[in-house]
Amino acid sequence: MKAMRNKLGFLISVSLKRKIKSKWFIIANILVGLLIIGLLNIDTIINYFGGDFNEKRVIYVVDNANAYESFKDFLSKSAILSFENENDTYDIILTQKSIEELKKDYDSESDKKEFWIVAFNKSEKNVIDAKVISKSFIDTLDYQLLVGAINNTKTMLAIRDYNLSEDDINRLFGTIEVEREIIDENQKSEDEMMASMFTTVFPVVVLPFFILSIMLVQNIGSEVNDEKTTRGMEIIISSVSPRKHFFAKVIAGNLFILIQGILLLVFGGIGLFIRSETSTLVAKGSFDLTEITSKLITPSIISELTSIIPALLILMILTFIGYSLVAGILASMTTNAEDFQHVQTPIMMISLVGYYLSMMAGIFKGATFLKILSYFPFISAILSPSLLVMGDATIIDFIISALIMALTNYLLIKYGLRIYKVGILNYSSKDLWKKMIKALKEK
Repeated sequence: MKAMRNKLGFLISVSLKRKIKSKWFIIANILVGLLIIGLLNIDTIINYFGGDFNEKRVIYVVDNANAYESFKDFLSKSAILSFENENDTYDIILTQKSIEELKKDYDSESDKKEFWIVAFNKSEKNVIDAKVISKSFIDTLDYQLLVGAINNTKTMLAIRDYNLSEDDINRLFGTIEVEREIIDENQKSEDEMMASMFTTVFPVVVLPFFILSIMLVQNIGSEVNDEKTTRGMEIIISSVSPRKHFFAKVIAGNLFILIQGILLLVFGGIGLFIRSETSTLVAKGSFDLTEITSKLITPSIISELTSIIPALLILMILTFIGYSLVAGILASMTTNAEDFQHVQTPIMMISLVGYYLSMMAGIFKGATFLKILSYFPFISAILSPSLLVMGDATIIDFIISALIMALTNYLLIKYGLRIYKVGILNYSSKDLWKKMIKALKEK
């Protein structure tokens, strides 16, 4: 027994070192690390090379209709991307210059700064007329905000023409505090918020799992194929049993993916740390990751996550084991790397289907078809969590998915090992399927 463990440990160690000490593994992780850190700090990088996210968009208002105050008030409140200070996005300036004078400033040597011009004039037909002038294109979001503020300004001025009091105006435009009530006692408003957040964020969260599962299949398959094509398999099997060799590949492959997953978390942590020290802005408003997180992650959501995350990790581990078992079995049946590339295509397609279904789960909310698919092995690790957070599945469904995946792994070990024993020493594709079927029938 001790000798068997020593041989198994030796095979795992050799296989793991072979993957980790590869130059391509080091180079790839350096590039991936730089990419993750760079994406998390893309605003700082752009700012360093000349972009300035902190710079406000300057708007000069030529006001011939007494519309400035209303326009400024509405536009400031419409800057929805600002999480901290609603007046950080635009610098709205009332000017006495004419439109022609402002246009000349675009070509001035002393003023190269981009700005926009909004001109208001009185109109008997529409209350006010407005014109927006810019030197170059205005992006869609900013233009929609400008148009929205202009239309709201028109409404406000029209109301004032009817001599409504300030209290009446506040009653018309005041914000309503909406009270949320869900009749189903098993669902809470906090759960609705969590479901909405997860349907948007979850596909990004499970993307590393999708990538790692593909890496796992490719690594195990390529290693088995390499040993077969170099005839090294004959030497190895003369010293250890196919069973030990099979389990060594599975364990080493999963340890490798675990290490790779930890590295991804480390890269993300480094990126977030750098961001916390040097962050400027993202998109078009001041962006504080801590501030946003505190608004989205409430105590009730944290309580839900404490039960979801452990179950999710168990299901993911079982699925990783399943992928490694399938990869080893299929690789043993192939005679070269090209054959394995064709064989692994269905595996990738299944993973891809699960990933896309998790993204579309919110669109097909309540669909029985999706709930059935959430029990399907290999897909369940991606799809089940999406349905769980949306309320279309319960923790019991999640446990059922995990049990089905565990049963699948048991069957893959029991019957797949028989195929593996025959396949790893088979170098001819002739009558291969007959040999596999015969191996399955043997005890």
